[in-house]
Amino acid sequence: MTLPLEGLSAIVTGAGRGLGRAEALELARLGASVVVNDYGQPGRDGSGEASAAPAEEVAAEITAAGGRAVAHLGDVSDFETARALVDLAVAEFGKLDVLVNNAGILRDRMIFSMSEDEWDSVVRVHLKGHFNTTHFAAVHWRGRAKAGETGVYGRIVNTSSEAYLAGSAGQPNYAAAKGGIVGLTTSTALALAKYGVTANAICPRARTRMTEDVFAGFAEPSGEDELDPLSPEHVAPLVGYLASPAAARVNGQLLVVHGGMVAVVERPRVAAKFDTAKEAFGYEELDGLLSPYFAERPPNETFAAAEVLGLKKG
Repeated sequence: MTLPLEGLSAIVTGAGRGLGRAEALELARLGASVVVNDYGQPGRDGSGEASAAPAEEVAAEITAAGGRAVAHLGDVSDFETARALVDLAVAEFGKLDVLVNNAGILRDRMIFSMSEDEWDSVVRVHLKGHFNTTHFAAVHWRGRAKAGETGVYGRIVNTSSEAYLAGSAGQPNYAAAKGGIVGLTTSTALALAKYGVTANAICPRARTRMTEDVFAGFAEPSGEDELDPLSPEHVAPLVGYLASPAAARVNGQLLVVHGGMVAVVERPRVAAKFDTAKEAFGYEELDGLLSPYFAERPPNETFAAAEVLGLKKG
């Protein structure tokens, strides 16, 4: 029986723990050879000494199960490190077919308390990190197509967040970076489609080192055989699908995934439209149109955390 990703090679960033680990294991289970990237710092804020151990442990787990994998220690927010990562995949496996961007850190703070470094560091790792690896993967795929190769295969799966969709008061840096990732994804999808490459983004909900406080108190499995509804293993199969030939027509999409549910998010739609009765709007006319409209709507249309997550505490 041929596996869906047999003969393909993949990079998964931030794959030493949590979501990235589950995604790397799933791609390998589906037949892909995997470069397991992780910077290995113990702090979810990017603090602590870098270590190759997390990436090496996941690569060893894949190899022990009969797959092919190589570990890579590196910070993808560094441009040259991202180049070396893509080069490693090509050197080890002959080509790159799948890129899963997952690496990230958190430095939460309210907007009025956030430092410049707390803003810059999160945007750098998430958004610039996604750009760096995507850039070099795109160069690889475009180069092959320009050289006359037919049937170039490329899949990009980026990691956004519902912090971008619903807002997150204590994460202005994270929410902004995740929104930027969606814009990067849709732009990339349009630019690379003619080369046989797709780019999609997911908004995963999972209980990991990064989200342990966010989901503290939410329902956990009651029995040993019950899978946590917030387990990363609920997310990984979607990544495997988006990386596969079966998803050839899925491009430029944003999908929310958790606990046995996948939701396809529509692009923003116009909720209301107002036209001036004159040549141009003035303050008074806008006040007469917009103030009554917003007065009839709830003062805050973002959902409470439990409603957004569809979860219950306890």
